[in-house]
Amino acid sequence: MNRKTLVLPAVIGLLAPVLAACGGSDSGSDGGSSIVVGTTDRFTASKDAPAPLDPAYAYDVGSWNILRQTVQTLMIQPKGEGDPVPEAAQSCGFTDSGNERYACKLRDGLKFANGDAITAEDVKFSIDRARAIKADSGVFALLSTIDTVETQGDNEVIFHLKTADATFPFKLSTPVAGIVNPDDYEKDKLRDGFDVDGSGPYTLQAEVKNDELVDAVFTKNPDYKGTLQVNNEKISMRSFEDADAMGAALEKGDINVMTRTMSPKQIDKLTNATDGDIDVVETAGLEIRYLGFDTDAPSVKSKAVRQAMAQIINRSELVAKVYGSQAEPLYSMVPASITGHSNAFFNKYGDPNVTKAKAMLSAANVTTPVKLTLHYTTDHYGPATKQEFEVLQKQLNDTGLFDVGIEGTPWDTFRPAEQKGEYDVYGMGWFPDFPDADNYLAPFLDKDNTIGSPYVNSEIRNTLIPDSRREADRLAASADLTDIQDIVADDVPVLPLWQGKQYVAARDDVTGTAYALNSSSTLQLWELGRGVSG
Repeated sequence: MNRKTLVLPAVIGLLAPVLAACGGSDSGSDGGSSIVVGTTDRFTASKDAPAPLDPAYAYDVGSWNILRQTVQTLMIQPKGEGDPVPEAAQSCGFTDSGNERYACKLRDGLKFANGDAITAEDVKFSIDRARAIKADSGVFALLSTIDTVETQGDNEVIFHLKTADATFPFKLSTPVAGIVNPDDYEKDKLRDGFDVDGSGPYTLQAEVKNDELVDAVFTKNPDYKGTLQVNNEKISMRSFEDADAMGAALEKGDINVMTRTMSPKQIDKLTNATDGDIDVVETAGLEIRYLGFDTDAPSVKSKAVRQAMAQIINRSELVAKVYGSQAEPLYSMVPASITGHSNAFFNKYGDPNVTKAKAMLSAANVTTPVKLTLHYTTDHYGPATKQEFEVLQKQLNDTGLFDVGIEGTPWDTFRPAEQKGEYDVYGMGWFPDFPDADNYLAPFLDKDNTIGSPYVNSEIRNTLIPDSRREADRLAASADLTDIQDIVADDVPVLPLWQGKQYVAARDDVTGTAYALNSSSTLQLWELGRGVSG
């Protein structure tokens, strides 16, 4: 068949709940051969990150995409987007008017893949464990509003929150809240390596070479009970060194599907082709890219330096030269399609202006040119990252106000170094834990933030974030969210660059690709099949 592009509609806020897909795990395909999915995500166990797949540690989109197939959560984001719905739970909800007491009842007959029954105590163990370990990835901060976890009988769990948190149901849908078996996971220690045991739609068999996961085989879990319809018996997810190798494997038929991360050139080629047997699906994406700053580092400690960079960087040129129609400029950490978004950086700085940037630096008595190194990862966000940083380097250096070098590092070295504060300026991406403005602000600005930033704004932490979380109607939280974005645009602890679309390419005998990725870049392997309506 001809190659084609299927464009799905963008997410417009979170105002209307959407029903989850009905059916259970007893539906599915005819049990044909394994569907092979390619990815450029790399999964490495190292001294700095020995437990890449422990729910209490994992906090990147690749690892979460493995956990979402294997470890069940009380809540889940539905197939059609919208508010989360019960998954391991049969029902969940706030039981008070102040959004501070949240209760869940478990489904009957839940079992771990080894046959052990799941009880409310297992849920409490799992969530208390992540909170107590406090892994340096910072993922535990998603559970920071929990005060205590209580159980009543074998099937009821009650969360008492420190403060109102209307986003809490979303947080219970993330892998850090995944239910694990106390027999397999120690209470106060991370589980090293690539073993994962849970009650999700699949079990995992990991093929590991030189401490790196090269092939993850997901086999349908016959004991799974939840909302998901599993349309296949087995999925193999294969990790490739780069996008070119992954693309060649798809062309040869060695893999059936490729996901993140394709290169812009690959996407253009596949989208514009007029023959062949590969289809491309384009979906709205909530991925963003940004620069992070160690605001205590001498080179960028002056707010004027960070403001000058915000005044100089030309997002439109950056996107046009590197990503074309596959991305768009972003003027806030909150993407344009999320309720509460404002163009705070454009409102403050307008179009790029070297004269204004020079005046900012001069008023703050900053000696120019300011010498900086921009750090980026070579193998985590796709092959265009180097070119992106070359464009940024040129934009800054051409002003004469900066003397910028760039340095690329593999992710397994880059991420620990960034967390330890070894980089003054660094490029990062963010794939939301859940599609709400809070998740584009609190992870970077709150206590125990995910990038280890020393930046503190007491108004944001003590007033604006807590106040925004009290509003169950997220549109009503917009005033507080806008205030946060305005403060960020003025202080520039982070500098948003662009938001991107996302793509899946598949051979045309594979179905369900339109839902293989949701807007938060969650890989939904259960949607894939052969001869199953997607």
